[in-house]
Formats: sequence, C-alpha cells, structure tokens
Amino acid sequence: MKADPEAQRRLLDLQAIDTALAQLAHKRRSLPELAEIETLARQISALEDERVRAQVAVDDLDRDIARIERDVEQVRTRKDKDQARLDTGRGPARELEALQHELVSLSRRQTELEDSELELMEQRETAQATLDELLARQATGREAREAAEARRDQALADIAKEEEFRTSARQPLAGDLPADLVTLYDKIRESSGGLGAALLRGGRCGGCRLELSGSERARIKAAPPDEVVRCDDCRRIMVRTPESGL
Repeated sequence: MKADPEAQRRLLDLQAIDTALAQLAHKRRSLPELAEIETLARQISALEDERVRAQVAVDDLDRDIARIERDVEQVRTRKDKDQARLDTGRGPARELEALQHELVSLSRRQTELEDSELELMEQRETAQATLDELLARQATGREAREAAEARRDQALADIAKEEEFRTSARQPLAGDLPADLVTLYDKIRESSGGLGAALLRGGRCGGCRLELSGSERARIKAAPPDEVVRCDDCRRIMVRTPESGL
C-alpha cells in the first residue's frame, strides 16, 4: 500500500487519540468506586439479614412480655377479688382459710411472673441495643455507598467529557487521511490489542518493541518513502521518521 509519508506520520496522531480513548474506556471499567460500591452493597445486604434476625428477636420478646403482662393482670384481678371477699369476713371459716392460701399462691405466682417479665425486659434491652447498632451501621453503610456513587457519577461524567473531546478530534483527523490507510490501520488495531501503528525508532518496532533484523532493516530502508511498511513480527504499521535509525 502507498500513502504519503506525512499521512503515515499523522497515523501516530490518530493512534495517540485511539490509545487515549482505550485508556478512558479502561478507566471507566476499573473505577475504584465500582469495587467500593459493590463491597458496600454486600455489607449492607449482610447487615440487612442481621437486622431482620435482630428485629425478630425483639418482636418475639415483645410478644412474650405482653403475654406475661396479661398473666400478671389476671393474677392481680383474681387477688383483688379474693381479697375483697376475704375482707368482708363473711362465709365459712374453711372457705376463708382457702382464700388466704389462694392469696399466698397468687402472690407467689405474681412474683414469679414479674421476675420473668423483668428478665425478659433486660433481654429485650440487649436485643434492642443490638438492633439499634445494626440500624446505625446500615445507615453509615448507605451514606458511604451514596458518597461512592456520587464520586463514581462525577468520574464517569469527567470520562465522558474527555471521550467527547477526543472523539471530536479524531473524526476530522481520520477524515483527512486516505480511506484505505485508515481502514488498514483500524483492522490492525482491532486485531492487535488497540495498537495499529507505531513509530519505528532506532531500528526497533514501537509496537512489539523488537529490534529489526538486518534483512528487515535493509528491506525497509530500500522501500520508497510512500510505501506503508509493516513489522514482520507484530504486523503493525511502522511509521518512519529521521529517528528510525535506518
């Protein structure tokens, strides 16, 4: 393929733009905020599982406390009723004695229930503290995720702006170059990791970084200036300049 030496040199400008665009694409994919957001999301999800279990524990204790409070209230009602009957002093002595025994039993039962209720209330206080801690950790995690998402969005906006600038510079440059040269360059670039053209400097290919053999150096030295030469090893376009060392 033939192409004006200046057009070949300008391929390096096109390559510089394409390299910058590839770097921007890589930067978008590897933003540290992406990994941070993913980590925070996993942490928040795990905390939510713990929160659900902690909430269930609190709810269970609330139900148990409410049940005991109902039992205590029933015992108190029964005690008040028995005490009122006993206070009248009316009725057979055996019945009044039975009421006294029942009041003792009811008082003992009330004490047992109130002790159980106190124990459950202490357990609930601990369970609520655990739940409150998990809620606070969740809130902190969500705030951290929101901050990371804001940084991610800003970084993506900056990348998009830079890509727009680079793309707007690429279009007229590629449009001014011979179409067949750009087509060849793009084909090589797509199959060679994003690098389609490189500077030949000091007898070394700028694409694969290998030094040219003697025969290859002689071949390229003998080629006309408008001949598009390619590396025998990596097949990339080698752009010749006074730095090429031929």
